[in-house]
Amino acid sequence: MSNKYKNAFYTPTGAGSQDIVYTCPNETTTIFQTLQLTNISGNKNVTVRVTDSSASTTFVIAYVEMTGPLIINVLKGSIVLEEGDILTIETSSASGISGTAALLESTRVYIVDSGGGS
Repeated sequence: MSNKYKNAFYTPTGAGSQDIVYTCPNETTTIFQTLQLTNISGNKNVTVRVTDSSASTTFVIAYVEMTGPLIINVLKGSIVLEEGDILTIETSSASGISGTAALLESTRVYIVDSGGGS
């Protein structure tokens, strides 16, 4: 089993687009600790969704009205994704907003340590 800490970054491709921020890899469970959004200026509506691939269902997990300038962590607790699950973000404007997520991937596949230590 292997654990890997990662970031996932978000920049909208267009107003009203459901942009994929992260897709959970095969044989992996991922825990999102934070999902921080930054709005430089103006008013924006943000919707965060998770698609549960095992149930073929999409859930809204966060909705925020941002009046800039503002930085906010939209997760009120950890979110767990299983293999194939997808996290998307949709905003009402494609400019002046970006985001980053801190996550931990835990995979069932053993990864050999190639470090130089003994």
